[in-house]
Amino acid sequence: MQTDIKRRVFLKGSVASGAVAAAVGAGLLTPQMVLAEWNKAAFESKTVEDAVKNLGLEGGEESADINIKAPDIAENGAVVPVTVDVSMDGVENIAFIVKENPSPLVATFSMGEGGVPFARTNIKMGKTSDVIAMVTAGGKTYMAKKEVKVTIGGCGG
Repeated sequence: MQTDIKRRVFLKGSVASGAVAAAVGAGLLTPQMVLAEWNKAAFESKTVEDAVKNLGLEGGEESADINIKAPDIAENGAVVPVTVDVSMDGVENIAFIVKENPSPLVATFSMGEGGVPFARTNIKMGKTSDVIAMVTAGGKTYMAKKEVKVTIGGCGG
């Protein structure tokens, strides 16, 4: 019985791999189509101001509707769990920015229509800094921030 299950899983995987290979070979599926879109200039920015400008998020006003959950003290800056939960309608985008990092923009999340305005990721922090959440909702930009103290740096610190 166990052998039958393993064989079925193997056969399903083989068929799926074959279908993907055929699509790539026929030119129906290209690497550009499956890779996520990213804003190179924003991610390579060296200051918060440049990252915000390259994302097109200038003029963000502080909002109590954005809840950042992160540790007050991160014992290891290499892995800092951060969650952003937004209690407003029409959220289009959530961006994570760490002010004191060499490259401040950490991640951006695009929300689909009707999606839950929630994002979670692990970030690297070189030293104590503000974690900033920039949210686009209804064509306006909002923000919130929380200080996270880092005892052992994760960005070469």
